[in-house]
Amino acid sequence: MTQVSGDWMEGAAQGVCAMLTDAGFAAHFVGGCVRNALLGAPVADVDIATNATPEIVSNLAKDAGLTPVPTGIEHGTVTVVADGIPFEVTTWRRDVETDGRRAVVAFADRLEDDARRRDFTMNALYATATGEVVDPLGGMDDLRARRVRFIDDAADRIREDYLRILRFFRFHAWYGDPREGMDPDALAAIAELAEGLDGLSRERVGAEMLKLLAAPDPAPALATMAQVGVLGRILPGADPRAVPLLVHFEERAGLSPDPIRRLATLGGEDHKEALRLSNTDDKRLAVLLSLRGDPMRPKALGYRVGAEAGQSVLLINSALLETDFPPDAMADAVGGAAQVFPVSAADLMPALQGPALGERLRALEDRWIASDFTLTKEELLA
Repeated sequence: MTQVSGDWMEGAAQGVCAMLTDAGFAAHFVGGCVRNALLGAPVADVDIATNATPEIVSNLAKDAGLTPVPTGIEHGTVTVVADGIPFEVTTWRRDVETDGRRAVVAFADRLEDDARRRDFTMNALYATATGEVVDPLGGMDDLRARRVRFIDDAADRIREDYLRILRFFRFHAWYGDPREGMDPDALAAIAELAEGLDGLSRERVGAEMLKLLAAPDPAPALATMAQVGVLGRILPGADPRAVPLLVHFEERAGLSPDPIRRLATLGGEDHKEALRLSNTDDKRLAVLLSLRGDPMRPKALGYRVGAEAGQSVLLINSALLETDFPPDAMADAVGGAAQVFPVSAADLMPALQGPALGERLRALEDRWIASDFTLTKEELLA
């Protein structure tokens, strides 16, 4: 018997399960929390599957002194807040109708029916409140082999929601075994149905891409996405060839994975429209893209765009040019970001005003940067 354990299933989680089981209903942890616990990976969100209807779940939660929130009531989900922690409690479901973007669901009578409407076998793993794993579809074998496989027919699962194409590559990047390659049946179905991605909202596509790019090494997944025509469809012009070297350089520089840095390395066209990034991410990406191929020195880069962006640009350009970055480049970018231009507008007034003042300040700043930040205020004004 396979067991899971961890702090994530103690305390408040046990209280929510007891709320259901004490009333005669089933309660199973399901999906990512079970999968990650079995892999020894961190558990973020805890989801619970039950045969109690949303109305019953809400009433039981109120009776137990917990807070029910109808976050996804049309899909059978009630978020139960216990000790300040949210738990998504979802009634067993089966799909009645799908259009490739959203599904009409009905409540199911069996756990196996609920499992079959999920995407991948490794996500159709359940666990009782005591940690006993329930595996209705053989997902444990795939999880042990780190094999991402659609439940039953891959094409059917994709037609239910075309975002599953991108989820397949994201899950492979995070949990798959890159030495074994990807499931050929899945890739064949993806190649056949890739045009279904065109009907998805760009926000959903962008969010999924950022999750994929945040994986420790998304390079194999991105390469296969390009081969089967998915990458070019969602981000025209993107080229994944420099990403493996970028990942290597990130590790050497001691920098954490950064999806925006990796997105800038991919290149491509009209990211804001193609992926509908947040304003913050879009601004970060625009800075990195504007400096692709720029030969600016590390210290100057740090001064111009800050230490974080400067370091990213150095790694991106090194990966694109297939050349190593200088040993002190990362430290120089940090040092450059700390520099303060010693001349102010007041130093040039009233002799200069308006556009002439701005032009002179820029010229002096360029001289100061070219001197490797060594010229003093007096030397610049002389």
